Amino acid sequence: MTRPHQDQWPPSDHKYRRSEVNGFVGSGDAVWHRAAHEVLRWKLKTQSGFVVDSLGPVSPGEHVVVTARVLGVTVVEPVEVVDVVQEPGRCGFSYRTLPGHPVDGEEAFFVYRRGDEVHLTIRSLTRAAPRQPWRLLFPLILIAQRIVQRRYLRALE
Repeated sequence: MTRPHQDQWPPSDHKYRRSEVNGFVGSGDAVWHRAAHEVLRWKLKTQSGFVVDSLGPVSPGEHVVVTARVLGVTVVEPVEVVDVVQEPGRCGFSYRTLPGHPVDGEEAFFVYRRGDEVHLTIRSLTRAAPRQPWRLLFPLILIAQRIVQRRYLRALE
């Protein structure tokens, strides 16, 4: 749904809140190699305050538990990697949420090159989880999502 292998993100299911944010990471081969390595090993998540139970390279079908601590509460976020991209000028992955996650949807993280420049894109499709308390808390989760996206953009600096 979030299509990390494509430059242009075509329209998607209107039942989801759609978000795409982009950031400049840096320039040069060293920046590219570091960013590509880190994005494929969950560094955006871990550098943004999450704990990930797998720090190895992402692989399609992999089930991973991401954990966050928010105001003294531990939030468990089970996900499944659905797509991995490893091309000469583009690296990243997407995952979908699994039952028990605070939201229902998919998120993608990928870095790409434009000439010598390295950029990061985060795409998400989000809707309220089917269960309480997350369904009731969805408006607050959307605010938290914007804050976390800014952290992701800074994670590869």
